[in-house]
Amino acid sequence: MHQRPGGRRGPDMAEEETRFRRAQWRILSATMLCYLFYYTGRQTFGFAIPGIEQELGIGKAGLGWVSSAMLWSYAAGQAVNGNLGDRFGGRRMMSLGAMLSCMFNWGVSFAGGLVSLLVPWAINGYAQSMGWAPGSRVLSNWWSRRERGKVYGLYVGAAGLSSVLAFTTSNLILALDLNWRWIFRLPVLLLLLGGAFYFRVARDRPEELGFSESNHLEDNPAEGRAALQGREDSEETTWHRYRQVCSNWRFMIASLAIGFQSLARYGLLTWVPVHFLGAGWRGFAGRTWITLALPAGMALGAVSSGWLSDRVFHSNRSRVIFLFMAAASLACTAMYLLPYHFFWSMTLLALCGFFTYGPQSAFWALCPDLLGTRYAGTGTGVMNMHAYLLAGLGEPFIGWMIQRSGDNTGLVFPLVAGACLLSGAIALFVRR
Repeated sequence: MHQRPGGRRGPDMAEEETRFRRAQWRILSATMLCYLFYYTGRQTFGFAIPGIEQELGIGKAGLGWVSSAMLWSYAAGQAVNGNLGDRFGGRRMMSLGAMLSCMFNWGVSFAGGLVSLLVPWAINGYAQSMGWAPGSRVLSNWWSRRERGKVYGLYVGAAGLSSVLAFTTSNLILALDLNWRWIFRLPVLLLLLGGAFYFRVARDRPEELGFSESNHLEDNPAEGRAALQGREDSEETTWHRYRQVCSNWRFMIASLAIGFQSLARYGLLTWVPVHFLGAGWRGFAGRTWITLALPAGMALGAVSSGWLSDRVFHSNRSRVIFLFMAAASLACTAMYLLPYHFFWSMTLLALCGFFTYGPQSAFWALCPDLLGTRYAGTGTGVMNMHAYLLAGLGEPFIGWMIQRSGDNTGLVFPLVAGACLLSGAIALFVRR
């Protein structure tokens, strides 16, 4: 920032700083609000599984492959759309993805068999991939490294609350005795509105709102100038960006670690609703509402780990990831071993969500930390691609294990505990 002689800021500069700070929070709030509705388009599938099984006669292993198709399509889209977010900006990408996802969810609701269920759900995965990485790019353009743990914590917290919203709307649809098809029709209308709002309010870069300088976004002025110079650089090729990202070995280790973390996360999100709708819980009143403890814990964990990584561990993201993953493994093991009880099951499920999803904010903060803002969108896309490739491998495996064990849906918890241990152990090798 320009200063007057003697280091004092003039009143005009102080006013500009205030305006910029308000704009930062407005962009963050708009991005969080849009993503608050995103999971209504992809995390409702578990609630539809019992109805689909009954009406269409598709087994749990087959439904695991349907879920896997969406996750792999999402992974492929991340590899593409993160780069496109760097090239064209995140505002258009995120808004368009919201609208397309709403459309393909409605397509899923008219399915009459395995193929007509799998194809639109897989395409929906690609549409969903247009949200996270482009939105992350927008945030990295507006916020400095010293605040990214907090910012990504809030962003991931919005994603966690999006899971709460997805679970709540699905529970309401079941409580109203509507069939599984309405799970794919009603919640996504919120996503459609969120995408339109984001396009109206958000801006990709500070310069679009008249702020003349952006190198104050970086703690290191040289890095800030490089980031500014590199924005949407038409001379830099797509493959050059990918090479820069994939040649960073610390970043690639972090991408492998988030793969196992995401496997654990989606194992819980997809199969926990099936577990609580199953025969073992039929005598418990309000059993489906216990499931809300999972995404609620996830939202709290995301915000907490982002704050911890900034304030307590001084941006040492790998240590936060390891501690949370180890605690998640213990919580999932306890969930499997302890007998069914409404209060204790809800408490343990909240802890499973808190520790399993919590490290997400630390993982995403690693993208600009390790790569700089210039490659933040591409890096976020590549990391998310790894996350969903491994999550997609886990879905049919968990479904097959449950089906083979005689529908013992409780097996999801020890399987998730093992994935958490792997994620934490791998993350220890990451050093910024």
